[in-house]
This record gives sequence, C-alpha cells and structure tokens, in this order.
Amino acid sequence: METAQEIEQLTLVAEISGLKPPEVVLPQAGDLVVEGFRLHYLDWGDPGTGRTILFLHGGGLNAHTWDVVSLMLRHRYRCVALDQRGHGDSEWSPGSDYDMQSHLRDVEGFVGQMKLRRPVLVGQSMGGINSINYAGRHSAEMAGLVVVDVGPEIIPAGGARIRDFIAAPQLDSPDEFLKRAVQFNPLRDPRILRRSLYYNLRQLANGKWTWKHDTRRVAEAPAEDMAAAGARRAEELWKAVPQIKCPTLVVRGALSDVISDEQAEKFVRALPNGRFVRVEKAGHNVQGDNPAGLLAVLQPFLEEIGA
Repeated sequence: METAQEIEQLTLVAEISGLKPPEVVLPQAGDLVVEGFRLHYLDWGDPGTGRTILFLHGGGLNAHTWDVVSLMLRHRYRCVALDQRGHGDSEWSPGSDYDMQSHLRDVEGFVGQMKLRRPVLVGQSMGGINSINYAGRHSAEMAGLVVVDVGPEIIPAGGARIRDFIAAPQLDSPDEFLKRAVQFNPLRDPRILRRSLYYNLRQLANGKWTWKHDTRRVAEAPAEDMAAAGARRAEELWKAVPQIKCPTLVVRGALSDVISDEQAEKFVRALPNGRFVRVEKAGHNVQGDNPAGLLAVLQPFLEEIGA
C-alpha cells in the first residue's frame, strides 16, 4: 500500500469510528535489537511531545492495532507501539520461545534502549498480561498502567475461541480471511477489518495467504498443556499484582467473552491503586471495536495521573 493509500485508509477508519483527528499522519517505523533479538516498533511522536505511552498489542495482532488511538493522542503524548516478538515485523523466536518472561526481557530492553522515562504502559490481552508482569517489577519507574480486557484470570472458553481464530489457516486470498474475520467479530465494520488484515497477513511461496504472526505459539500445544500453562501464568500474575504501586486502570469491553466483570473487579481489589471501567459496544479488542469509547476513559486517566 502506498503512503497516500495508507493515509486514506487511516482517515476512513477514524471517520467510521466517529473520531476527528486534527490531521492524519503515519508513524515513523523503527527497529532495535534486544539481547540479539530484533524488535520492530511504530513511533508517533518525538521525545519532546510529552509523556510516553508504550502500547502492547494482543496475541495474533500487531502494533497497528493502536493506530487510531495513537493518532488521537499524538499531539499530547509520544505514542510508541511495539510489535512483540513473533508478531508484526518483529523477529520470530527460532525456538518458539514466547514465554512471559521472554516478553518481559524484551520490554525491559526496549524501554531501556528507547530511554522511555516513566512511561504509561497500555496493554491489551497478551499485551496486558505482559504489562502486568512488567509493572510487577517496574511500577516505581512508571507513571501508570492500563490493562485492556484481561487479568490474571480469564474465561477459558473466550481464550480458546481466539486461539482457534488465530491458529494456522492457509486461505486463497485476503478476501477469504475477511469473510472469516467478519464471522469472528461482527461488531467491526468490514472496511476496518480489511485494513487490519493488510498489516496482519503474508503471502506464502505456494501463493496462499496466512497470518503474519508466528502461529507456532498457538498451533503446537495440546489443550491440556495450554490449560496448565494458563494456570501457571495466573499464579505468577497474582504474585505480581500487589507489587504494582502505580495508578492502574483496568478496562473491560462490555461485550467481552474473555474476562467478566467479576474477574475484573477481583483484579482491581488486589491492586494497591486500581480502578475498573467498562467500554460499551466493545468486545475483547476494545481499541478496534470502539476506539472512541476507549479514548473516553483513557484520556481522563492520563490527565489525572499527570501524564
């Protein structure tokens, strides 16, 4: 897609979402190496813009999932969105190492090399899990934390539905993926889904299309292994939660099948400085389903914490 087309598509997505950015621009793309591992990122501002917000996407997604939100915040904040390992244009792990602690080292190295001083971390789904884990060790160095539609405990059926969707299909065309995406998430305008898929698909040597992310993350583990891994992850996250001293906003999509109100409220009660909000007309992928709704709760939080 040419630059003019990318701007046209981003303008359309903002318009469909009911948002009016002052201007539509594209981020600068960059790469850096953390412990020999290449990570790709999008940077919507310069260090003089203001407080940095570091966005972490969900599993099977990429940094572009935050484009509309970043576009609306870029005049007040430096918005940086990371392609986490095995996703987007970042490197795949040769040994299929996508453990939570490996993600932690990536984020630690990225924050250090980028010299992000007292950032706000905003993470959704897998990115939210990685944000909780990071904040459990570094909240004193953070201005705030926003966890979108995830927590130490989730609804197993909702997680399984997502894993099934982002596993390893090979289809004949992006249009076939679009049909599948519309069935998976009927909340989203197909025009928005088409743009999202542009950044999330790759063509194989045999001419077929597949996901851009490393599908070994979800395609190789038996269900019982996934359940055991989820239990271990929950145990580790519950240990991290009381250590998160910075202001924390827990966001749930009102239509989400991944985390319930009860689970989110339990998570918030365990936080030293947490609060819980719901975003209406949104499922698990809140930033994609209702970016205006997410911004409506995110901006006051950022102002309150002095970001």
